Amino acid sequence: MKTVVVTALLLLLLFFLLPLLLFGASVPLSSPGSPVAALPPAPEAAASPAAGRADSRRTVRVSLEGGETAELTMKEYLWRVVAAEMPASFEPEALKAQAVAARTFACSRMERITEHHPDAPLCTDSTCCQAYIDPEAAAVNWGKDADAFARKIADAIADTDGLVLFYHGQPIEAVFHSSSAGRTLDAVEVWGRQVPYLTGVDSPEGEDVPNYHTSAVFAPEEFKRVFLTRYPEARFTDHPADWFGEVTHSSNGGVTALTVGGITVSGATMRSLYCLRSASFSIAADQTAVTFSVTGYGHGVGMSQYGANTLARQGKTCAEILSWYYTGVTLGQYP
Repeated sequence: MKTVVVTALLLLLLFFLLPLLLFGASVPLSSPGSPVAALPPAPEAAASPAAGRADSRRTVRVSLEGGETAELTMKEYLWRVVAAEMPASFEPEALKAQAVAARTFACSRMERITEHHPDAPLCTDSTCCQAYIDPEAAAVNWGKDADAFARKIADAIADTDGLVLFYHGQPIEAVFHSSSAGRTLDAVEVWGRQVPYLTGVDSPEGEDVPNYHTSAVFAPEEFKRVFLTRYPEARFTDHPADWFGEVTHSSNGGVTALTVGGITVSGATMRSLYCLRSASFSIAADQTAVTFSVTGYGHGVGMSQYGANTLARQGKTCAEILSWYYTGVTLGQYP
């Protein structure tokens, strides 16, 4: 009788564990500020030769500067991305969140063909895919901290080995930016398309963000020349203060659209034309200068990196940081 009971218990246990063994576990992430499950531990300690097994098994092709294509393991690729995208001095939980976001973004691009780099699904241009730096160049930038910073990034990747954010079973486009103007933006406000997991949330940027408030100043004639290059049909009077008309503001107080010289343009276009750090800006103009006052850095959608670091300092885990910035996603191993 005892043998029958033990056998039944083993079969029941196998019934529940088999799906996890075959497909991997998913950790649901809840809304910003809500309790969430902690990240599952890495399969092995970071110092073990077996650590990072999932990322070591998967390879990615990357289009490099100069047109060459490299094939790297996901582990090698992620190290180069995280080292380029986030300051290595950041909190470990923020670096883990960056590793998951970068891995997820890469997985979302793996099956795509892009006209800018048709020979590889990923490139090293941050305006197209993700930033990228070789270990040697990173070591030069870090100086005496090179060894410690290199280990921090390697640990963040190993501790999140193979973990990806999913929405309805597919890897999300886990976009991120440096710092927002106190609140991230809905994707529709920036790119004109609704993405259910990229919705605006409050973001605690902190007071230590470098160049959080910046100014860009142009002589009126220079401002006009740049704008007319793109929009030759624009009309400018002799009074710069009259060049600017109605402004439509985004949910964080930035600029969605504005009228310049009788032409309505997006805030993102103005950011690109005048090399502004973000589209969260105001404009003042007189006979001597056109001045942009800018807050934050980046497109403002998805995870704010400086916001993530502030949350980590407050004791938030990687999973909690990710749930803060990406709505309704789950965290699990990539297939």
